[in-house]
Amino acid sequence: MINGKVSHWWQQLGSPAPRAALPGNLHADVVIVGAGYTGLWTAYYLKQAKPELRVVVIEQRHAGYGASGRNGGWLTNSITGGRGQYVASHGRDAAERFQREMNATVDEVIRVTEVEDIDADIKRGGEFNVAYTPAQEKRIREFAASEQTWQHTDLELLEAPEATAKINIAHTRAAVWHPHAARIQPAKLAAGLAAAVERLGVEIYEGTTAVEIAPHRVATDHGIVTANFVVRATEGFTANLKGLKRLWLPMNSSLIATEPLSAEVWNELRWSEGEVLGDFAHVYMYAQRTADDRIAIGGRGVPYRYGSRTDTDGQTPEVTVATLSEIMRRFFPATRGAAIDHVWSGVLGVPRDWAATVGLDRETGIAWGGGYVGTGVTSTNLAGRTITDLILGNDSDLVTLPWVNHRVRRWEPEPLRWIATKGLYAAYGIADQQELAGRATTSPIAHLADVVTGRS
Repeated sequence: MINGKVSHWWQQLGSPAPRAALPGNLHADVVIVGAGYTGLWTAYYLKQAKPELRVVVIEQRHAGYGASGRNGGWLTNSITGGRGQYVASHGRDAAERFQREMNATVDEVIRVTEVEDIDADIKRGGEFNVAYTPAQEKRIREFAASEQTWQHTDLELLEAPEATAKINIAHTRAAVWHPHAARIQPAKLAAGLAAAVERLGVEIYEGTTAVEIAPHRVATDHGIVTANFVVRATEGFTANLKGLKRLWLPMNSSLIATEPLSAEVWNELRWSEGEVLGDFAHVYMYAQRTADDRIAIGGRGVPYRYGSRTDTDGQTPEVTVATLSEIMRRFFPATRGAAIDHVWSGVLGVPRDWAATVGLDRETGIAWGGGYVGTGVTSTNLAGRTITDLILGNDSDLVTLPWVNHRVRRWEPEPLRWIATKGLYAAYGIADQQELAGRATTSPIAHLADVVTGRS
């Protein structure tokens, strides 16, 4: 079993040839810090709109090194933190419009991969979420009833026979499915985007660490880049920048990938249409059937490291491997003999209110996108298009979406955030164990944790 080494996705693709580091001080029209999805999509749409712009991307390791090359491969229409949070502040119509744009963004990502000849193992099968305890079943039915009051969710509630005919998960009580999702191979998308923006004339400098972002200026360990606009696209690594340690919490998420499974196993599982898979536990899981017939399944693992420290190459504790393996084998008893080939972890950005944001401060020239809390594969594309419109001054529908220029208070100082994060995830774990043991309703421990985290 391989532990770390960035991700199974990068191991499958092969380590990319390193690009040159920043050669010294230079000036650009736009400098982007971070060559993950947010940075690459922003660079792509800027150069599509105005080819004459000099766009420079700074990356501390290599393009797609962070969450963009390590995630679970869910290209889905989720609005981080839920669309309902925007009803009070912006009205229901604005929240409906946001959902419609997220649906369209799934289509847009697929369109660009076709135009740019990026083979990212995309298979569009929708998003499938299962309930397998009485408490989860109650939550999923309430969720389905609520979702079906919105115009653009297209969500179906599946009773147990229909659900297990689609994906044969043990102890299924009910499930929900919607069509606006696809499986992807994350590193292939990141590598393909990096190549696409370079063809457009974008300069990507790797092995270059940004130390500080300031108005119209990025200080790095290889020189200073000045620019009319600076885009902060650092997601979970934002805490490493000077003055931003408490802006977003760097949360760790972990995945395992099995060996390729036999046709007999897949025939039993009935999981064949490219659906991405989740559940209604409090410490939720996420999974896909890969293009080479593995199960890749993820969850929180060790969620947070003291002092907002971020990992290097995805090393993952054995206890996390055991936890994710147990979930997989509980879902799919036919996988009990399957070996785990690879385990890895990545870091994502969590705002204090669990709501992603994009924006631009015209006075400083600093734009940003992030805080996706693990739902960034699709959101990053919408962020890139929105940041492009903000920088170019386009009066588009995107710049009036309710997440634009959203601000939130910072996380508490240490040791408070470490104690709170450890305690809250322990509480969610206890709630899940109570429900697995037969509790018929959601544990009050989980309700309290939701209030404290700001997720309720």
